Amino acid sequence: MWRTLSGLKASVRRHWRRRVPRERARSFATDPREASAGVLARRLQDSADTLVIGGGCVGVSVAYHLAKAGQKDVVLLEKSELTAGSTWHAAGLTTYYHPGINLKKIHYYSIKLFEQLEAETGQAVGFHQPGSIRLASTPVRVDELKYQMSRTRWHPTPQFLIEPERIQQLFPLLNMDKVLAGLYNPGDGHIDPYSLTMALAAGARMYGAQIYCPAAVTGLTPTEDGRWDVQTPHGTIRANRIVNATGFWARELGQMLGFPHPTVPVHHQYVVTGSVPEVQALQTELPVIRDLEGSYYLRQERDGLLFGPYEREEKMKLQDSWITDGVPAGFGKELFESDLDRIMDHVEMAMEMVPVLKNADIINIVSGPITYTPDLLPMIGPHQGARNYWTAIGFGYGIIHSGGVGRFLSDWIINGEPPYDLIECDPNRYGHWTTVPYVCAKARESYGFNNVVGFPKEERFAGRPTVRVSGVYELLKHRCSMGFHSGWEQPHYFHKPGDHTGYRPSFRRTNWFAPVGRECAQVMQAVGVIDLSPFGKMKVTGADSERLLDRLLANTLPKVGQTNISHMLTPRGRVYAELTVTHTQPGEFLLITGSGSELHDLRWIEREAADGGYDVCVTNVTDEIGVLGIAGPKSRTVLQKLTSADLSESSFRFLQCRTIELAGATVQAIRISYTGELGWELYMDMRNMSAVYQALMEAGRDENIDDFGTYAMNSLRLEKGFRAWGAEMNCDTNPLEAGLDYFIKLNKPADFIGKQALLEIKAQGLSRRLAFLTLNTDDIDPEGNESVWHNGEVVGNTTSGSYSYSTHQSLAFAYLPVGLTQLGQKVEVELLGQKYSATVTKEPLILTEPARTRLQKKKSGV
Repeated sequence: MWRTLSGLKASVRRHWRRRVPRERARSFATDPREASAGVLARRLQDSADTLVIGGGCVGVSVAYHLAKAGQKDVVLLEKSELTAGSTWHAAGLTTYYHPGINLKKIHYYSIKLFEQLEAETGQAVGFHQPGSIRLASTPVRVDELKYQMSRTRWHPTPQFLIEPERIQQLFPLLNMDKVLAGLYNPGDGHIDPYSLTMALAAGARMYGAQIYCPAAVTGLTPTEDGRWDVQTPHGTIRANRIVNATGFWARELGQMLGFPHPTVPVHHQYVVTGSVPEVQALQTELPVIRDLEGSYYLRQERDGLLFGPYEREEKMKLQDSWITDGVPAGFGKELFESDLDRIMDHVEMAMEMVPVLKNADIINIVSGPITYTPDLLPMIGPHQGARNYWTAIGFGYGIIHSGGVGRFLSDWIINGEPPYDLIECDPNRYGHWTTVPYVCAKARESYGFNNVVGFPKEERFAGRPTVRVSGVYELLKHRCSMGFHSGWEQPHYFHKPGDHTGYRPSFRRTNWFAPVGRECAQVMQAVGVIDLSPFGKMKVTGADSERLLDRLLANTLPKVGQTNISHMLTPRGRVYAELTVTHTQPGEFLLITGSGSELHDLRWIEREAADGGYDVCVTNVTDEIGVLGIAGPKSRTVLQKLTSADLSESSFRFLQCRTIELAGATVQAIRISYTGELGWELYMDMRNMSAVYQALMEAGRDENIDDFGTYAMNSLRLEKGFRAWGAEMNCDTNPLEAGLDYFIKLNKPADFIGKQALLEIKAQGLSRRLAFLTLNTDDIDPEGNESVWHNGEVVGNTTSGSYSYSTHQSLAFAYLPVGLTQLGQKVEVELLGQKYSATVTKEPLILTEPARTRLQKKKSGV
């Protein structure tokens, strides 16, 4: 009995048996058509359109959705039995909640699928929907719940912020002494993972998919036409594409192709109790609770309880030997030895919150492997560097993700583009810098961070820095607060004597607020320097370079020596990427993209080049080239001191590019206005970056030159009305509603990707537009993705926001119905549970430097 902690330990040792939880102690035969281990009852087919590798809930869901959507020749290979791996021992939690904006769509679809899957397939799924409550027991947790509510109201997700009295009604066994509020999702619950997978498999077969097991993949060979020969002990299948859905075997399969996917298994434990009289006496099933401070979940299991903690970083356990030595042969439905000492802190907190646990018998402890990526998010989509290779791996929460991910990938595979933006789960967000020590450090941190407060501008520091540091990192690292961008360290803001330094996260303005204002003034009034090395940089050369880019880009191509902003669109006319395109010399282009979309964009370009048979060479030069931005009214004066090249307005115009000698180094200088102020981007060999930076700072001493970071850049770009990819534009938006008409040349001769779709969108008219808002706030500013209200209803959402240090007010972009985008229109933006008045305002608030120069010349008659 759980009467004392020592008694608890004794009880665990007495009752624990290393076996399948009794509710899943059943036959694991996958299909009567499959024979015993190692033998197939039928002949393996020779070809497949899509071949899914891995028979857990995610892989089977992909096969089910592809077959249901009408794709022929869908094949799934499982090396042992369906559900082997992490699926069979999962706790099976299902929730509408997710802090990610579009991952909410994944969860939402999964639950709606689970609700009707039994009726569709005739297979029971064991789905319970008693709801769930995330408990807040500190004031900052209450703010976190309010923050998440403001980001959820514009979704269909049913979610409510509830008071302690309502929490007590829903979960009468709670000790309410510390509970301040709760986030309630009434449709949440739990499902039996084994039954779910079997129902999906039944559905997949019903719609024509073929499932083979045991059928291990022993080799993968790409063909010249982009297909795959997939070797198994039973023969070879030629597939048009393959999907890696192999769970904790994902790294091993990836290594067949040279991709050491950054995944690592974590030991996750949960405890199952026997019958609890107080639970037995209840008339309705208890909702699942998640005690955020205690870092555990707890749900009803029959007449008992199931309790699963997430241990702290220093206590949790990785199975890192599987990275170095591989998964042991035959491992599939085994468990690890439990370790009670690791979870004792959480047990104590759980007993305090749910006192009936103190007298509950333990009948089982399950300790099994679940797969983590460095940031806890899965890797979903096509992989850069190999044609027609897709991943659906790295799922720490595979059960709730399974349905939505299966639909997401099916839509993308069939339609040629993602159904909505999910770049946070793009497998291409990782690269060569994700070493084994980094992966392990971040997985350990992420597991321990499962229930930490999710602040805006969140930073996590384990495993940093990686090998991706710029040529000025050593010069800057002690003077600034660094942010992490695709492996790079990049200054967010700089400290001065008297500032409160360090990372101090908050839902309100915090220690970075004053320094960022200082940096904005620096750029507007004098001259500032910023490290922009994390930009993704690609060179496109070859006989067909112009023809390829004319097909990819919606803008016209710049002439030699010039630069423009161009967008790659999807076939539906959505914004896949935004690029700065420079025509450096005949047949050679330099493409610049954001740090978070480097390989995301490269994959799209490489795919089109390969599928279209273009004679081009596409080279990723991101790590070789360092970038410094210099901006402000005195930037030309500073630069001119360091070069004999003529930088005058008449000689070096806006959006031109030249190669110049600067401080003894060869630099490719692009005249650009990324902050809206007079500025240049300087591209150089990374090895020369430190010398160029120091020369700039020395040359600008009389002009009071200083550093600035990305927080200031974001505030400045919002003042000038500059859109940002990933916020104002992405695969959820088309360029016309985003206000990018100037960059979209529908009359250019080339039939660029998305052109026909845009013509149709333009003819039909828009239902929403991007609006520019000014807000009256107090100590809080919009970040993006907050709900926008009008007349008591949610009518849209913000995309990004900041404080304007020039006009002393908060700013935000927001998507609103066209009828609410007229200048002067009043709406409200919800921030931390309060609605703040906002006004649709003409953009930009502050004219860009080139615009101010043109206006000044016009006034003077020049």
